[in-house]
Amino acid sequence: MKAPRKDRLLALLLLAVVPLAGCGGNQNTVHPESPQERAIATLWWVMLAGAAIGFGIILVLLTLGWLRRHRENLPLGIGERGGARMVVGLGVITPVVLLTALFVWSDVFVIKKTQPAAASSTAMTVDVIGKQWFWEFRYPGAGAVTANELHIPVHTRVNVVGTTADVIHSFWVPELNRKIDLIPGRRNRVTLDADRTGVFRGQCAEFCGLQHAHMAVLVFVQSRRDFQSWLANMAKPARQPAGTEARRGRDLFLSESCSGCHQIRGTSARGRIGPDLTHVATRTMLASATIPNTPASLADWIRDPQHFKPGNKMPALELSDSDLEALTAYLEGLK
Repeated sequence: MKAPRKDRLLALLLLAVVPLAGCGGNQNTVHPESPQERAIATLWWVMLAGAAIGFGIILVLLTLGWLRRHRENLPLGIGERGGARMVVGLGVITPVVLLTALFVWSDVFVIKKTQPAAASSTAMTVDVIGKQWFWEFRYPGAGAVTANELHIPVHTRVNVVGTTADVIHSFWVPELNRKIDLIPGRRNRVTLDADRTGVFRGQCAEFCGLQHAHMAVLVFVQSRRDFQSWLANMAKPARQPAGTEARRGRDLFLSESCSGCHQIRGTSARGRIGPDLTHVATRTMLASATIPNTPASLADWIRDPQHFKPGNKMPALELSDSDLEALTAYLEGLK
């Protein structure tokens, strides 16, 4: 195959892939699961349909012009005045009317629908703090703290209040609502009100450093009973380790640099640099949804965290195999 032909095939492949790059997958902006996101998706579909119709009309006119390029008269018996009216109507009046209608729709209905609800009208508040490169979630009044996995009850308006501990981040769960920027010194809000139970993936939508792409969030929408059970457990201090190896792992955690960076409520570990690990074993993923939360993955993360997220603030701990097993056993018991 000659090089030019390869180039043409590559170009066609890119043209086919690029439009689909934002569709489907774990984050889908046109698969709404809340009243707020449904308003956004409806506006998007209407804009897409309008753009497709307009593009089709342009293609038809261009085709007619090309087919009759050697004739003096305009097609369909349209005179010069008719042609001028068509240009003014389709090129000036129609865009002005359509864009004005879209502006009014988006400003009056969509933006109003997606605005954060008044705190007094929401059932609960969750504080989200963006950090390089993970999310911290706090539940005021309940004393619960967790990281990277936000739990909320279904059919409940949740007031999410966002800020940042370092640089600008952006909290965005595409299937539930629009994004909010987390800016130093400011507190921005967004309302989450999910229609059904399930797990929805979100992402930091503002470049925040080397591991920006590995700063995901999982939103677990649960029944109210399951959520209350989860919240009650999250508010408790860490359970005491069971077994000799787990107890030795706790002693290692408190004696090594771990306790200087991480907090485990109920122990002397009070670090605030890394995620709260009080109930780390209840999470499904580690490192902001980068790797699964399994004993093997946890051990690999402790052994060499820079391999998974280069540039993160956790140093590699040079532990012996037996110490690593003990530390992993302790953390796996924090449920």
